[in-house]
Amino acid sequence: MLEPTDLTARAIEALRTTFGAEATVVGRAPGRVNLIGEHTDYNAGLVLPVALPHATYAAAAPRTDGVIRITSGQEPEPFTGHIDELGPEIEGWAAYVAGVLWTLREAGLVTDGLDMHLESSVPLGAGLSSSASVECATAVAALGVAGRTLDEDLQRAVVAAGIRAETEVAKAPTGGMDQSVAVFAEAGGALLIDFDSGAHRNVPLALGERTILVTDTRVKHQLTDGGYASRRAQCEKAAADLGLRSLREATLDQVESLGDEVVRRRARHIVTEIARVEPTVSALGSGDWAAIGDLFAASHASMRDDFEISVPELDLAVATAVGAGADGARMTGGGFGGSIVSILPLDAVDSVSAAIDKAFAEAGYGAPGHLIASPSAGAMFTELPFDKLRTSPR
Repeated sequence: MLEPTDLTARAIEALRTTFGAEATVVGRAPGRVNLIGEHTDYNAGLVLPVALPHATYAAAAPRTDGVIRITSGQEPEPFTGHIDELGPEIEGWAAYVAGVLWTLREAGLVTDGLDMHLESSVPLGAGLSSSASVECATAVAALGVAGRTLDEDLQRAVVAAGIRAETEVAKAPTGGMDQSVAVFAEAGGALLIDFDSGAHRNVPLALGERTILVTDTRVKHQLTDGGYASRRAQCEKAAADLGLRSLREATLDQVESLGDEVVRRRARHIVTEIARVEPTVSALGSGDWAAIGDLFAASHASMRDDFEISVPELDLAVATAVGAGADGARMTGGGFGGSIVSILPLDAVDSVSAAIDKAFAEAGYGAPGHLIASPSAGAMFTELPFDKLRTSPR
């Protein structure tokens, strides 16, 4: 992984080289790995994600003619438009960037043009929220260029802008967890989010001699290909059939009364997954690694069997990680590919990673990737020269 200073310098230099513009602001927003609480955000449930040290950096310079020019180190085609002409019909990768600027303009927070270049170390298509990282980095950079201070109200506006860009422009029916942790995460902790009340709080992670390992199977997933949307629709049907506002209100007995077998299994995953989140918080706080193993195992089995969003590569990675010494492992993210998350002793990282590599090779799968998920801070922007840092008060 490139160091943040390297990515920042790369973004600034690319902005200068491409547009002849000098950055006045660099926005940063992290990817995330979810420890537990999968597909529960859009069911008004609980989630427990961690912000990654891997992040997107957006170097930006103001314009006074309303023109928007955006490039990315990860995409070959630039985007050019006008702030007053942006709308929800934006297509391709620009939906996640220009779509954010559209939503900020709609909210009256961005009113003029800018030049922007993005660089990222978040793996694409790995279920680690690369899209929300891009959205939130774009938003905080644009707000910085507009001369705004990133207080709590503006943080919430960043989250809202990212969600609207993802759901209304990119047409990915996600639930808001990714943008929330990308903005509100604190270094050293996970973020417990309640999507019923809207409350969130930092959960310090005293991992001691343990760490969080993410293994990217490199099986690419797309949240716009229908699998995610169908699961969401099935959950909404379950709640409607039960006469409830959301599955957050459902009991397991109510779920078992549902007549449609597929809808019943989808709802069972949600109700049991929500119930696993707070015990996971408690187990992490007390260092009960056996309990973490049980909770992660139950979560993965539920996603594999009831929600049917796992794939053979994810199942193999989970089984191998636990067999090689991880306390617990489970698939993480939207599913249909992507990554697993493991909690394991520090001295087991190399052996667990090697065991997964070997198992994949023997199964004829492509080589996976591994990264350490050191719990990191949420989105912020830095003004240039680098002598001022604006972020939310803690």
